[in-house]
Amino acid sequence: MNEESPTPIRNFSVQLSPTPRGARLARLLAAEQLRSWELPLDPAEHIVAELAANAATHGRVPGRDFRLTLYVVADTLRIEVTDTRGDRMPQAQLFSPEAESGRGLVLVDALADKWGVAPGLWPRKTVWAEIRLHRNTADRAPVEPYSGGTGRLSRETTR
Repeated sequence: MNEESPTPIRNFSVQLSPTPRGARLARLLAAEQLRSWELPLDPAEHIVAELAANAATHGRVPGRDFRLTLYVVADTLRIEVTDTRGDRMPQAQLFSPEAESGRGLVLVDALADKWGVAPGLWPRKTVWAEIRLHRNTADRAPVEPYSGGTGRLSRETTR
């Protein structure tokens, strides 16, 4: 009889104000949680920073917080940021080299193995990204075009 212990599912969730301070706190709390789980900070810390900054900038509704959630299942870290602007769905776009903003989802696209957007109960939406913890960057999983990216966008911008 083969009795294997089930893989534990680790999770962390926190609600934060949709402000620059809340976005910074999301990054700091995520980094501390990853350290406590003895997981690498890079690239997860960068992804959290970008998604939280987007929630504080584009998902901001006065009086409504955003939520950061981290899950670890088997060898995958899933980062979710949920805000209350379900009417504003994010899309990674090519940006002008002179632009001062607009690179957040391009960075997420380049750093994550998969990412996407999921509508929630109105008026919520969740932007998520997944990272394989023992990953080979040449072995990225394909994702449907409308659910996010696989690094193709960032390569197109360098041509």
